[in-house]
Amino acid sequence: MAKAIGDLVAEAEAEADANLELRQSWNVAPTSDVPVVLERLIGAGHQGSARAETAPKNGAGPVQAEQIQAGRIGAAQAQETQALAVRQVHVARWGLVPGWAKDISVGVRAFNARSETLLEKPTFRDAALSRRCAVPMEGYYEWKTGPGNSKQPYFVHRPDGKLSWFAGLYEWWADPAVPASDPGRWLLSTTVITLASPDPQDPDPVLASLGSLHNRLPLPLSPAALAAWTAPGTLSNTAALELLARILDQAYSTASNWQINAADPAVGSVRNDGPWLLQSPGLDVTPGGTPGGGSGGDPEPVPGNVLF
Repeated sequence: MAKAIGDLVAEAEAEADANLELRQSWNVAPTSDVPVVLERLIGAGHQGSARAETAPKNGAGPVQAEQIQAGRIGAAQAQETQALAVRQVHVARWGLVPGWAKDISVGVRAFNARSETLLEKPTFRDAALSRRCAVPMEGYYEWKTGPGNSKQPYFVHRPDGKLSWFAGLYEWWADPAVPASDPGRWLLSTTVITLASPDPQDPDPVLASLGSLHNRLPLPLSPAALAAWTAPGTLSNTAALELLARILDQAYSTASNWQINAADPAVGSVRNDGPWLLQSPGLDVTPGGTPGGGSGGDPEPVPGNVLF
């Protein structure tokens, strides 16, 4: 991402492994490495390191520790072990690979998860119950079709340049072709949850612009929603649906603070990368035609990492 790992860790109020690395980019495509923020249950002896003694490092490691730390034990069991919830930053492959998958090709199609069917799809169901995370972005691209099937990309972001947080899921997958003793057999992967976009006729100009831009948008998290969504522990189907409903309830109000700017069409190729992609030459309007993201002004777009 465009931000340094240290800045990401500070903004997330989290910790990370000292060796964590993430390539700077303004044009990230599915199957690439992206940052995720999650909370894991660490035993009482934890002294602030980014992982427990036997936990996976940078997305790889023994599954025994993961049974505890990924939320596969309940709240009562967590109390018995006196475990503490610790917020961490990790790097994951974008495209969820469930533990039962025979190979990682499943993740190519699982970079987004629809909120409406989250607990129905086998690919996402288990993770929705126990492995929830937040995916930080400085913004995302979306394309709008115009007259004559012309297409224009837009950059959706916070006007203050800070990170936006989106509801996601994560999974650990063990490569069956790699020996069990090899820590490199473990892959950490993630997906971003989406919801239906607002009505294009919404009285809020930003929400109306989002509605006219695309019929879906990534599910944003307010600070309170971020804490609730990433809280570790295994939920029942009923509890998971209730949590998801609360997260959905705050989505539009969180999104109403965004800004939308036309981006450079060169973003359509992942070979192009750089902050210059964030603004279209000679065009700086929202999908509805209002300059500066519908906020009544015409500010410069804020450089940032883009995951979509």
